[in-house]
Amino acid sequence: MTDATLDTTGAKPAVRLERHLADPPAVVWQAITDREQLKAWFPCEVIVEGGRWEVGAAITFPFPPDVIEMTLTGTVLAADEPKLLAYTWGEDEILRFELYPDGDGTRLVLTDELQASWAARNAAGWEECLDRLAGLSPEPNAWQRHFDAYAAAFEPQIGPQEGPPAELKGNKN
Repeated sequence: MTDATLDTTGAKPAVRLERHLADPPAVVWQAITDREQLKAWFPCEVIVEGGRWEVGAAITFPFPPDVIEMTLTGTVLAADEPKLLAYTWGEDEILRFELYPDGDGTRLVLTDELQASWAARNAAGWEECLDRLAGLSPEPNAWQRHFDAYAAAFEPQIGPQEGPPAELKGNKN
């Protein structure tokens, strides 16, 4: 795990997470762009129009109905294989994946530009997703532990933090 950091220098706040992954950038690129590989770690399905990550391509993000009844849409903003992938995720977020060679592996930098009140919940969620991408199993109750820590760290800078969406199945909030 690497702790997420908060960047408040842009128009919107952004959470930034880094991971060292054992595979080289070309292999990690496939993990972040291949629909079947994304299913192993990304929080929802990822369907790219025409199946090609090209600037301007539309993306659909249907979540599993047993988790939440929600489908987001997005647009590819940048695709420079195997270095950079950026796209909108719903109306309020931009995800940016930067891949850097790091020894035999890759340093992945994920930046999620978002609404201020979502920073802690998304940082906690990306911690779990990136653990799965790295081949690790998230610990039980890890999300809540991460959320509590991020909420305490981020609230003084950007205000109150929202927990999971009320529509999330099994949500006790």
